[in-house]
Amino acid sequence: MTKNPIHVVGGGLAGSEAAWQIAQAGVPAVLHEMRPVRGTDAHQTDKLAELVCSNSFRADDWTGNAVGLLHAEMRTLGSIIMSAGDAHQVPAGGALAVDREGFSEAVTARLEAHPLITIAREEVAGLPPAEWDSVILATGPLTSPALSAAILELTGEGQLSFFDAIAPIVNLDSIDMDVAWRQSRYDKEGPGGDAAAYINCPMTKDQYEAFIDALLAGPKSEFKDWENVPYFDGCLPIEVMAERGRETLRHGPMKPVGLTNPRDPLVKAHAIVQLRQDNALGTLWNMVGFQTKLKHGAQSEIFRMIPGLEKAVFARLGGLHRNTFINSPRLLDKSLRLKAQPRLRFAGQVTGVEGYVESAAVGLLAGRFAAAERLGRPIEAPPETTALGGLVGHITGGHLEGGKGSFQPMNINYGLLPPMEPPKRDAEGNRLGSKEKTRIKKRLMGERALADLKAWAEGAPALEAAE
Repeated sequence: MTKNPIHVVGGGLAGSEAAWQIAQAGVPAVLHEMRPVRGTDAHQTDKLAELVCSNSFRADDWTGNAVGLLHAEMRTLGSIIMSAGDAHQVPAGGALAVDREGFSEAVTARLEAHPLITIAREEVAGLPPAEWDSVILATGPLTSPALSAAILELTGEGQLSFFDAIAPIVNLDSIDMDVAWRQSRYDKEGPGGDAAAYINCPMTKDQYEAFIDALLAGPKSEFKDWENVPYFDGCLPIEVMAERGRETLRHGPMKPVGLTNPRDPLVKAHAIVQLRQDNALGTLWNMVGFQTKLKHGAQSEIFRMIPGLEKAVFARLGGLHRNTFINSPRLLDKSLRLKAQPRLRFAGQVTGVEGYVESAAVGLLAGRFAAAERLGRPIEAPPETTALGGLVGHITGGHLEGGKGSFQPMNINYGLLPPMEPPKRDAEGNRLGSKEKTRIKKRLMGERALADLKAWAEGAPALEAAE
């Protein structure tokens, strides 16, 4: 404890991960979380790393999905978020979904028990004090107004924000299982081995058309002060998707492909609503892709039009909140420090990444960068061939330049990594089809990423906990 502590502001996924990485490197950390002293519009508890939207960390297959690759890389680097997620997973097909309460309780308990971590329940109003010589701002999408205003004044930026939405959660015993059935898309098994991880509610064409009419006509929550703020395309409210075309939902969250109704296998549904398990007990189920800004009364009425949900009891209705992110490519250096004031680092969604795992990943890197700097052993960012390196590249300069485009939040995807050319023929000399080449290319990119990350971790200055 002779070293000056590194201060982490924000106890979400990014801040929790950053504090953990700092402490594991043998450097004391102070984690500042304003809840319960000051609440937010989205959080419901005072636990660290609370999941406020979905309970899914998305696909867990590192051989065929970029977020699955990010999972694997974070596990390699000792992520507390991935460790707690793995320990509290619930069935979700090919995805890693978690029991949200058990997950946040586990992260909170481990951080509270770490001898090098101090948790301060207080709001950091405005810029951190000057005597805090190393600070990570991981305040996420719900940055307090005072701190947000201070950051904007320091950076000279205009307001950079977007809307985010929350999906409803339904009580299992209120779902009519004489209409709905259990099945994962294409019967794909998830990390827990369950190939029937979703509840599926089928719709005929007439039912779908009536549902779309109701979505479009239903009263929405409006926020006039935010009316110039865009939506993030990766988390659009369902009624906004419907406004983009009547078939949009049927080719998005309500697509019927890869699912067969066991009661009538020869008749294909026109659209299907899926629900995913939301807690370890299996009593709560999240409506997949149904984030919404419909007013609560309208939600209950319209969502009960879905076959199987006519008597649905909602444990939580959907909602809308505002996310904030900075113009990271202009403001941050390659180690996530604010160019105008290098004692400040940024991490999580506020940097312009989107998604639980991506936010935690940037927190992981910010924590490692800060700890290495404190120990006098600075490290470079992971190679651009890794998912972690791809995220850093995006938020520190990977957007379009020269006025051709504006910086926007991004999920991890293969487009952030250097491409690879797959073989044109298999071992027997047969020409490979496009789908097979894509599958091979993703696996090769995953193998390259994990090998390069291993070499980076072994070659970087040691960041090991003090004896």
